[in-house]
Amino acid sequence: QVQLVESGGGLVLTGGSLRLSCVASRSIFRVSDMAWYRQAPGGERELVARITSGGSTNYADSVKGRFTISRDSARNTVYMQMNSLKSEDTAVYFCNLRSLLWNAWGQGTQVTVSS
Repeated sequence: QVQLVESGGGLVLTGGSLRLSCVASRSIFRVSDMAWYRQAPGGERELVARITSGGSTNYADSVKGRFTISRDSARNTVYMQMNSLKSEDTAVYFCNLRSLLWNAWGQGTQVTVSS
């Protein structure tokens, strides 16, 4: 079983920054693609950013140039630096690990952007 523990969410003013972290409980992190999704109230869960085991990244158009996903395999951790936050970034953010054998989700961390 894989456990993912997110942290770093909170309340921030428009234009501010946050860094989310997600720690995986198993070393399969190294061979897994990692991603951040988000779900706003009343909305569907959407992909925000993904980083493959090889380090390739892709982003939702709405966050390109503002968010950066990265990974530290030595710490089994994926990060997402979020800059220039907007009110529409308010959501619960979920960490996802995907490999040949696993598709695991974290419990989510709330990000609220207020003006």
